[in-house]
Amino acid sequence: MTSAGTNESKCVLAAHCKNAGGPSCNAMCGAWVGVMGHNGRGGRVAAAGLPDDYARLTLANSPARDNQASAYRKLALYADTFSRQFDPEAERIKSLYLYSDEPGTGKTTSAAALVNEWIIRHYIGSIQRGLTPHERPALFVDVNAWQTLFLGFNRSHVPQETAEPIAREYYAMEQRAKAAPFVVLDDIGVRSASDAFRADLHGVVNHRVTNGLPTVYTSNVALADLSAIFDRRLADRIRDMCVDVAFVGESKRGIRKSA
Repeated sequence: MTSAGTNESKCVLAAHCKNAGGPSCNAMCGAWVGVMGHNGRGGRVAAAGLPDDYARLTLANSPARDNQASAYRKLALYADTFSRQFDPEAERIKSLYLYSDEPGTGKTTSAAALVNEWIIRHYIGSIQRGLTPHERPALFVDVNAWQTLFLGFNRSHVPQETAEPIAREYYAMEQRAKAAPFVVLDDIGVRSASDAFRADLHGVVNHRVTNGLPTVYTSNVALADLSAIFDRRLADRIRDMCVDVAFVGESKRGIRKSA
């Protein structure tokens, strides 16, 4: 039972914390600050770039869970492999490809929940082992928003003072997407992208595949059709290291914003 005046209902760590709902479950809690920030809008969840609507999602409380029961059984098993991140001898953590023909079936919602599941396991596992948790153990990348940044400094007649800060943010995102231990690339089916943007996206994916970094992709493009977006060699590599998870049904966006 949630205690009034505590952070239990707002903290993604609550289900794993013996102090949840107790007198120490407040803004002074070190774990709360480390994961959620003093005001609940910071910490490692904010560093992951999760939109506010997704900041407190887990697999347990995801609104997509009931309509995607088969997919969520696979996602739960996948999250159980996250403990391997601490064992260099363990089997490599695979990537996931969340796919549906229809938009709005819960792929983005579910991918965001996986970001928090990774952060939870990384933070707790690091503390238990006497390690310092990464400042950004996971990252959520909205590929369409990243493409918008690209267009913001590549259009004709963009003033330099406007283009430069946009370009800096664009390339900073590229480096973060390569470096983060766990990344979601949301909506990689960008068929209308320019060759230059597609090459940058290709570079991020290739880096992560080459270095064995787990990545969750969401797309309305079937995994078998990825060669229409990437070259065949890279598409084959993604398929080799991915578990394909199908999302079924029609769009639920009229009920809740999800993709």
